Amino acid sequence: MDNTLRTAFYRIVKALMRILYRKGVALGDFTQLVKQAYVDVVEQELARSGERVTTSRIAAITGLTRKDVAQLREREAQETSQRYNRGVRVLTGWLHDTEFVDVTSGQPAILPFRGEQGSFERLVQRYSGDMSAFAMLDEMKRIQVARETPDGSVELLSQVYIPQGDEGEKAALLGMDVPLLITTIDHNLTTRDPLELRYQRKVSYDNLPQEALPEFRAFVRQDAQQLLLRFNDWLYRHDRDHTPGVQGTGQIQAGVGIFYFEQPAEPKEPEQ
Repeated sequence: MDNTLRTAFYRIVKALMRILYRKGVALGDFTQLVKQAYVDVVEQELARSGERVTTSRIAAITGLTRKDVAQLREREAQETSQRYNRGVRVLTGWLHDTEFVDVTSGQPAILPFRGEQGSFERLVQRYSGDMSAFAMLDEMKRIQVARETPDGSVELLSQVYIPQGDEGEKAALLGMDVPLLITTIDHNLTTRDPLELRYQRKVSYDNLPQEALPEFRAFVRQDAQQLLLRFNDWLYRHDRDHTPGVQGTGQIQAGVGIFYFEQPAEPKEPEQ
């Protein structure tokens, strides 16, 4: 491993270690996950390139023993993001499905809880799978996305679904969002066609006063949210799950992520 890659990988692992330390995860558990991920990736890459996939071949590439590889190949990773995805689907339907949008304002309508048409119950049935309307309402109330009005209707309070108190759901977001960023960077490292580069930019300064940050946070929340909603509208119109008339081949996931960061700046070297 060259020094540049080593430094980059160390920074990624160090950031993850803060989470693992706080959650009390032992180093052995982390090491086992790394082994599992490496075996899974090598197996997938060999299959994709048309090479023969064997335990011996994977062991030779990873440096693991054949016994370790055989055991790891029998395990399957488990997804823990189902509840989050259901909430996002319900919110997206409420924002875009004309049955649940106010025809005058174009905004998400206040929905009666029950009813054959235009009700919260109908919305949940259409977009959440087998989750009950009561359970979905409790969840959306818990994270302050929706509320019950005095007459028993349901009102949308936020156009973004972000878990606020559930550590499990926040950890699930870690497992969904961080890999997307790394995959984009990996693509940009390996592609040879400049036209195929994926958008990857950031802006930052490292000598800001602490007092300036609250205004900047509010600025980012407002403007970034409006930009994401515009992207969301475009994607909704081109996604076959939500717009069945869309024509084309393949099944691709695409999107844009925006995140805010702040941290103490590293000391600057004195000028000579």
